[in-house]
Amino acid sequence: MTTTGVRTSETRSGAPAPAARPPRPRRRPAGRGGPRRRSSVPLTVLMLVMLAYAAVPLLWLVINATKSNATLYSSPGLWFGDDFALADNLVQVFTYQDGVYARWLANTVLYAGVGAAGATILAAMGGYALAKFDFPGKRLMIAVVISGVAVPLTALAVPTFLLFSQLGLVNTPFAVIIPALVSPFGLYLMRIFAADAVPDSLLEAARIDGAGELRIFWTVALRLMAPGMVTVLLFALVATWNNYFLPLIVLNDPQWYPLTVGLNQWNSQIGSSSGGQAVYNIVITGSLVAIVPLVIAFFFLQRYWQSGLAAGSVKQ
Repeated sequence: MTTTGVRTSETRSGAPAPAARPPRPRRRPAGRGGPRRRSSVPLTVLMLVMLAYAAVPLLWLVINATKSNATLYSSPGLWFGDDFALADNLVQVFTYQDGVYARWLANTVLYAGVGAAGATILAAMGGYALAKFDFPGKRLMIAVVISGVAVPLTALAVPTFLLFSQLGLVNTPFAVIIPALVSPFGLYLMRIFAADAVPDSLLEAARIDGAGELRIFWTVALRLMAPGMVTVLLFALVATWNNYFLPLIVLNDPQWYPLTVGLNQWNSQIGSSSGGQAVYNIVITGSLVAIVPLVIAFFFLQRYWQSGLAAGSVKQ
């Protein structure tokens, strides 16, 4: 006879119930900050060497942009001089040779902005088509794109000049912008990204609802491909901004020079034997100003860039 409301230690069959297991003691983390992280001395040293390789030239540029032309040789390269002439150097940069540096900066913004934006849109459209459509010659086209990635741009500069000279495009902005619109690496990257980021089921649902292919691309696929497009945009922007060899060949008028060619012209003026004025401080300060827009672009777009690089690396 059992008391009402009190559970016995036996089951209905008469067998004793299994005893409850005592709770396992929690393991204390090693140290205050939790489990100790593994570290590697050789990898740490290698990382510091790579950091110094990337940061020391930038640090040298920032420090020497604050020196006057006379102080550059009388002070250490990686330390500030007696005078702080950054403001004077900036004024000289934008007033030297009737302020041509501002024109070069505007040209570079035009070439890099239009070229990078156009290359991103074309790469997104081509990558989406290669990833989501089947058509004759698709494998051959993919092989051509991969081959285009392996070909250096400098090898195509002279054939591009000969072609543009016959079309009458030499010494015009189109001679720099049109080649910048073609990005084999961006096309290949967008093909891989679109294959993982745009589900086929979503495209089929849009087709069933009666949407056309262009509408599906602009309203559905393009939004899903946005992180990858930002990645392509940054790569194309940097490549066009730092392009030197092609503008040097196809441009003859200094009014159409980008910053790379213009600064090199000032630098060549220093070592010329025709009595050119020494403008070391102007060249250094102009080089510093030239990288500021790229730093700003990476600062505002880095989160999209990181997500674009990581997308598709893990299967859902």
